[in-house]
Amino acid sequence: MKTFVNPIVLSDIPDPSVIRVGDVFYMTSTTMYFTPGCPVMKSYDLVNWEIVGYVYDTLSDNDHMTLTGGKHDYGRGSWASSLRYHNGTFYVSFVAYNTGLTYIYQTEDIENGPWRKYEIPGIYHDMSLLFDDDGRVYMVYGAGAIKLIELTADATGLKPGGLNKVIIDHADPSGTGSLAEGCHIYKLDGKYYIFIIAWPRVGSGRRLEVCYRADAIDGVYEGRVVLDDNIGYQNAGVAQGGIVDAPCGQWFAFLFQDHGAVGRVPVLVPMAWEDGWPVLGVDGKVPAEMPCPLPPRPLGGLIHQETFDGPELHLNLQWNHNPVHGDWSLAARPGWLRLTTGHIATSIYDARNTLTKRTFGPKCSVTAVMDAANMKDGDVAGLVALQDEFSFIGVRQTGAKKQLIIETKEGTAEAIHLSQDVVYLTADFDFTCDKVRFSYSYDGGEAKPLGGEHHMSYKLSHFTGYRIGLFNYATSEIGGYVDFDGFSLTVG
Repeated sequence: MKTFVNPIVLSDIPDPSVIRVGDVFYMTSTTMYFTPGCPVMKSYDLVNWEIVGYVYDTLSDNDHMTLTGGKHDYGRGSWASSLRYHNGTFYVSFVAYNTGLTYIYQTEDIENGPWRKYEIPGIYHDMSLLFDDDGRVYMVYGAGAIKLIELTADATGLKPGGLNKVIIDHADPSGTGSLAEGCHIYKLDGKYYIFIIAWPRVGSGRRLEVCYRADAIDGVYEGRVVLDDNIGYQNAGVAQGGIVDAPCGQWFAFLFQDHGAVGRVPVLVPMAWEDGWPVLGVDGKVPAEMPCPLPPRPLGGLIHQETFDGPELHLNLQWNHNPVHGDWSLAARPGWLRLTTGHIATSIYDARNTLTKRTFGPKCSVTAVMDAANMKDGDVAGLVALQDEFSFIGVRQTGAKKQLIIETKEGTAEAIHLSQDVVYLTADFDFTCDKVRFSYSYDGGEAKPLGGEHHMSYKLSHFTGYRIGLFNYATSEIGGYVDFDGFSLTVG
């Protein structure tokens, strides 16, 4: 029988919410400030996944998401979605801290949409939807104190006079003074189960997965720790997520683990039931390798070699914040992506139309071919390793001269003369030590290193794993452009 290795993907797929409809599994996860947002992923075996769509193109056009007025949405955006299916309709809910709203999207076709959007004033942190047997609908949410609030029967808003109460005063069955959040609620065999991540506040304890259960939705909940393991990785506990059953009747928990600069990576954990309680793992541990839960069925995958030959961007690509659609094109030069500057930026942080894709561990390499012939004075364009502590290789135009540069948050690390307009830019990521190195070539042959190695660090100020991105921004005058021929990624 085929086996798989945990984590199932060494890439940033945080806050997973997984359901099964027939023989198909669907998952939504957090992508914060990247757009389009809230990716919908599909699988037939819980191990091989592909992106089939997004819940929204843009969530809002405020200054935070358009990188205007000196504002940004780093570390915010859409958080911790809850995916549910009920009576032929798919539901996705999440909060956005920049708008101060909780959103519920609905569709009958999760892969193609369209999605209907409903807004609830206020932040219902890390909420989870529950459609009860009697037709009532609830959200469970909160951090520390876990709360319950009732929605209308069509799940489009809060129910006037509906149930609204604290159901767990302080979720801490470990007794470590932990902060619990990330609710996932289910009703199974007449009991209500709430799965939560607990963040220990004392000592060096790692994060835990805990579960509370009760006989009534607003009843007395008893809790226990159901998983305390790190798969041997840096005391980083595997926790936060939900549960799902396979067609064969076997149960699994689908959680995540912080994995350094690459981000929060998904972990599949076998689960059994004993005396009405979920028992996660094998002897309390997450198997590092285990048989595939279902016959393997590879799909399109999450790794894509972008050639820019089609009429649309591939689903594995996302913009950093909202794009300006008039300033990018696949048609202006067929087979190339053109990025035109349309505003003045101060750095990569407020550069609009930065096109990103996920990085992958343990190691990956990304190469892009850039034609810099039409840059204007003050323009900077290239290939960026994007997080708070960014670094990039690119071209800077100063007057009539071009330099090939390495830049970091601290400033320009190295600069050399660029001897021709077309240049191959490469970034090599090593997530075994969280380092990135850059190199270049003029003909696609052996690349020359530039600028040494740069440390990568997962910062909560951005709250995402490192992305690799193509960018072009102006510091003096707008209207310059660069063309990118391809955006390849290899893993291993």
